[in-house]
Amino acid sequence: MNLILMGLPGAGKGTQAEKINDKYNIPHISTGDMFRLSIKEGTDLGKQAKEYMDQGELVPDEVTIGIVRERLNKEDCRNGFLLDGFPRTIAQAESLEEILTEMNEAIDYCIHVEVPEEKLVERLTGRRICPTCGTTYHVMYHPPQEEGKCDKDGSQLIQRDDDKPETVKNRLAVNLEQTKPLLDFYEDKGYLVTVDGDQEIDHVFQDIQSKIDK
Repeated sequence: MNLILMGLPGAGKGTQAEKINDKYNIPHISTGDMFRLSIKEGTDLGKQAKEYMDQGELVPDEVTIGIVRERLNKEDCRNGFLLDGFPRTIAQAESLEEILTEMNEAIDYCIHVEVPEEKLVERLTGRRICPTCGTTYHVMYHPPQEEGKCDKDGSQLIQRDDDKPETVKNRLAVNLEQTKPLLDFYEDKGYLVTVDGDQEIDHVFQDIQSKIDK
């Protein structure tokens, strides 16, 4: 089964990816993992990607797409894969279609984990971090025993700048703008499956299962 996983930051994609990986025994492939593997293996494309990454620049589409092609042709993808973080643009989506056509494969489903924006803001802004030991908490889902203080060393917990409401809302808006055309693209192709991500983790996975096992 060949799957794409999509969702805004805070939607719980990572957790669902692990469950899909365990249930269907297909590799969870993120963009970062692909880059790291290509760099570790010393492929020509990996070397090119490293040059851009070392300079803090975005890796160009042609390099990214080449790395995706290399990854999908590996043995562990023979029975399928779960792509996470790729494609990010329509151009990448069209290139992915071409790669899969060359392999006599196709996408089965694009799974979209949908959560209302206000819930995403709540999830993302509730994170608190201990500046001393790095332990992460959440004011609602994983609070410390004593409000505002680390359970391990008693340090005052902090909220990172990128977890503050205005930053989070801006990040969500940018991601939504990038995601919408891709969701339309896969809906037009009949691949799109949307699940309600605003429920218990196991219920989200049950919804995913019920829709893709058809």
